[in-house]
Amino acid sequence: MSITIRLSRFGRKFQPMYNIVVAQKRTARDKLPIEVLGTYNPVPVPLSPEEIKNGVKPYKDIQLDFDRARYWLGVGAETSDRVGFLFKRAGLLPEQWPKPSKLTQQIPKPQVQGPKVVFEEPQERVRER
Repeated sequence: MSITIRLSRFGRKFQPMYNIVVAQKRTARDKLPIEVLGTYNPVPVPLSPEEIKNGVKPYKDIQLDFDRARYWLGVGAETSDRVGFLFKRAGLLPEQWPKPSKLTQQIPKPQVQGPKVVFEEPQERVRER
């Protein structure tokens, strides 16, 4: 069986919290995992009025055991899309992960070009009698 690092939801209705877990790929999302690596709170932490005045941006709380995460990545565990994004942000994975050939959807960056000027001949809209 292959091992994956993914999110497992817990928390209340409209207040999600996620455990970052190591589990077998075929098990259900909220079943007992092999190991819990950390937690992820996608709801930004509320700021005090003083922090808002100082221009502090709200942040999402992530707690992670880096040593165990490195171990599981070294053993060959795959990551889900969201966990891969979080690991890239934490510096555990390189920016080009997975390699572009492995991506399921490749979106090319738009190229910026100047506006095109098109001249059209005016058409006569009156019917002849």
